[in-house]
Amino acid sequence: MAVRAQFENSNEVGVFATLTNSYAIVAQGASENFYSIFESELQDVIPICHATIAGTRIVGRLTTGNRKGLLVPTSTTDQELAHLRNSLPDSVSIQRLEERLSALGNVICANDHVALVHPDLERETEELIADVLGVEVFRQTVADHVLTGSYMALSNQGGLVHPKTSVQDQDELSSLLQVPLVAGSVNRGSPVVGAGIVVNDWMAVTGLDTTATELSVIESVFRLGEGAGPGDINTTNKETMVESFY
Repeated sequence: MAVRAQFENSNEVGVFATLTNSYAIVAQGASENFYSIFESELQDVIPICHATIAGTRIVGRLTTGNRKGLLVPTSTTDQELAHLRNSLPDSVSIQRLEERLSALGNVICANDHVALVHPDLERETEELIADVLGVEVFRQTVADHVLTGSYMALSNQGGLVHPKTSVQDQDELSSLLQVPLVAGSVNRGSPVVGAGIVVNDWMAVTGLDTTATELSVIESVFRLGEGAGPGDINTTNKETMVESFY
């Protein structure tokens, strides 16, 4: 399922939210419409935490995580950290990173198995990412951009990369990640795909300007039309079930 949303007139939903298979974090703010999109899809499935990081609302750019863990910058206050710990499942380990590249969502792109990171991250940071998220870590660029988290969106099913990523790079990244990749855009041609979309294994939320063509690329590469949600009955099965009742 891919849906479009806006956070207070901004289409950069990946800036104001983080979405994984075990929790979602959305920025505190006045966009009831923005929350309701997450809540209608996720409230019975995974917890949705309303939070700030370092007093700001750009939670999607400052944090990164997966099903097993969440990484936050060192500027996160104790109060914010306690709020996250109380809101997220106990199985999710939360770790502050002492890292000068503190916009973690821009420099780390991860799913539940692999993380691609900025080539200049500290060695200790790399080890912590591997520990906390339980992933293999690779230093990579996407279309010669070092901000892997900005120019790539990733789930366990597939990935969307900067539209100018060469076929050779796509193949290399795809074999590292072991998922299919597609070069594409969001929000009517924006190459900053990481900031324009949040995605997990059964849902994507993208900016309101995303075109139908972009949306269909997103649905196919992340395999969102296949009803792969947790406890979801596959849609085609649902239809046959309904028919068999008549």
